[in-house]
Amino acid sequence: MQSYQEFLDLSVGFPQDGFEIIDDELYFQDLNLMEMIETYGTPLRFTYLPMITKKIQQAKLLFQQAIIKNNYRGSYKYCYCTKSSHFRHIVEEALRNEIHLETSSAFDMPMIDALEKKGAVNKDITVICNGFKTFQYKTYIIDMLHDGFKNIIPVLDNKEEFNLYDDEIEMDTPCNLGIRIAAEEQPDSQFYTSRLGVRMEDVIDFYHNKIEENPNFQVKLLHFFINSGISDTPYYWNELEKYVTLYCKFKKVNPALDTLDIGGGMPFKDSLVFDFDYEYMINEIVSRIKEICAEHDTIEPDIITEFGKYTVAEASGILYKVLGRKQQNDRERWLMLDGSFITNLPDVWALNQKYILLPVNNWDSEYERVNLGGITCDGQDYYNQEAHMNSVFMPKTRKVQYLGFFNTGAYQEVLSGYGGIHHCLLPSPKHVIIRRNRDETFNFEVFGEEQNSKQVLKILGYTT
Repeated sequence: MQSYQEFLDLSVGFPQDGFEIIDDELYFQDLNLMEMIETYGTPLRFTYLPMITKKIQQAKLLFQQAIIKNNYRGSYKYCYCTKSSHFRHIVEEALRNEIHLETSSAFDMPMIDALEKKGAVNKDITVICNGFKTFQYKTYIIDMLHDGFKNIIPVLDNKEEFNLYDDEIEMDTPCNLGIRIAAEEQPDSQFYTSRLGVRMEDVIDFYHNKIEENPNFQVKLLHFFINSGISDTPYYWNELEKYVTLYCKFKKVNPALDTLDIGGGMPFKDSLVFDFDYEYMINEIVSRIKEICAEHDTIEPDIITEFGKYTVAEASGILYKVLGRKQQNDRERWLMLDGSFITNLPDVWALNQKYILLPVNNWDSEYERVNLGGITCDGQDYYNQEAHMNSVFMPKTRKVQYLGFFNTGAYQEVLSGYGGIHHCLLPSPKHVIIRRNRDETFNFEVFGEEQNSKQVLKILGYTT
């Protein structure tokens, strides 16, 4: 019978970029995963920071190439969507690439202020402030504008939001505003229109009635986000055309408008058969924006993107040990892990998200079909289907088995409630951050130890 390695190669083609097998063990981005497990134990969450820089530089290069290829007259600006992962090591790594930030809630603002005081950013940074804003969020925006963060752009999510800015903002130069368009959702959605943003038909009238004659403000940016993400589908291209057309109409009555924020949604590699042509897609976006603007005799806008998952997902993974094997009936074999999908990878449970799943060792062994079980007492704590096949296969062995989920860096730590209480009181796993030294060796830093019982009891009120 074939080995697991032969089976995977025939199924999907393996090794693949970023993964290789050396001496029957899996390496990720040249990292010896078994060595990490022996050093730090499992379950183990890790973040390989150089991947963030690689992804950002890839997107910036492809947009620049598309701009040159299409003789596009606007510029491109990469904003990192902070809600994907707010952790300092993530944001600081992203900021090393001369990017900007997009925020979604109040506490983003003091976080950016702290980064400026530390020297990680300066007050010239562009900050796109999205979301339905609480009074505190709006107050932070106003305070930071007055403090010299002149390129903070509040993106109006509703018409009433403007009132507080109008009452409170006093600057030597007009404050730049954005307006978010309420996008239409896919036909199979449970609702027709996004809960966020201003209705398309209201945007220009709102500008005329409230902002046009106000010398303290100018609308510089129009923003939309297509919830299904960036995809080569008729739905995506139809929505893009609608919003670019609105930009052109708005530009004719508001010459200050010069930026189109096309949001996020760039996919990340979540499967071993992932096949997304980033170069084609980015070139097509730039090309179509240019064509639509030409049809309306409008100069092309500067383009902003808000990439979150794309930026951070492929930098992280989580490693588990198989604690036990259970044959529950004639066909179902379970591998019980020393962690939980519900608590460590909540998108698996909540959204049926698939990630790249690979064994860390025993690649020369035969393979078998299995179900993976988390350690909580919950019927939904399992993983039994890959994105590229209907089942999960692992090495068939009685030896100690380790496995890893990869490209898990977006949202999972925050949704898990980092440092908090988890289902069945499972502890947060140890988290290691990995950097590259100048000589290409690795630098490991333990960002967080595995949560202990004293920390949990304190949160629950049993101790002080």
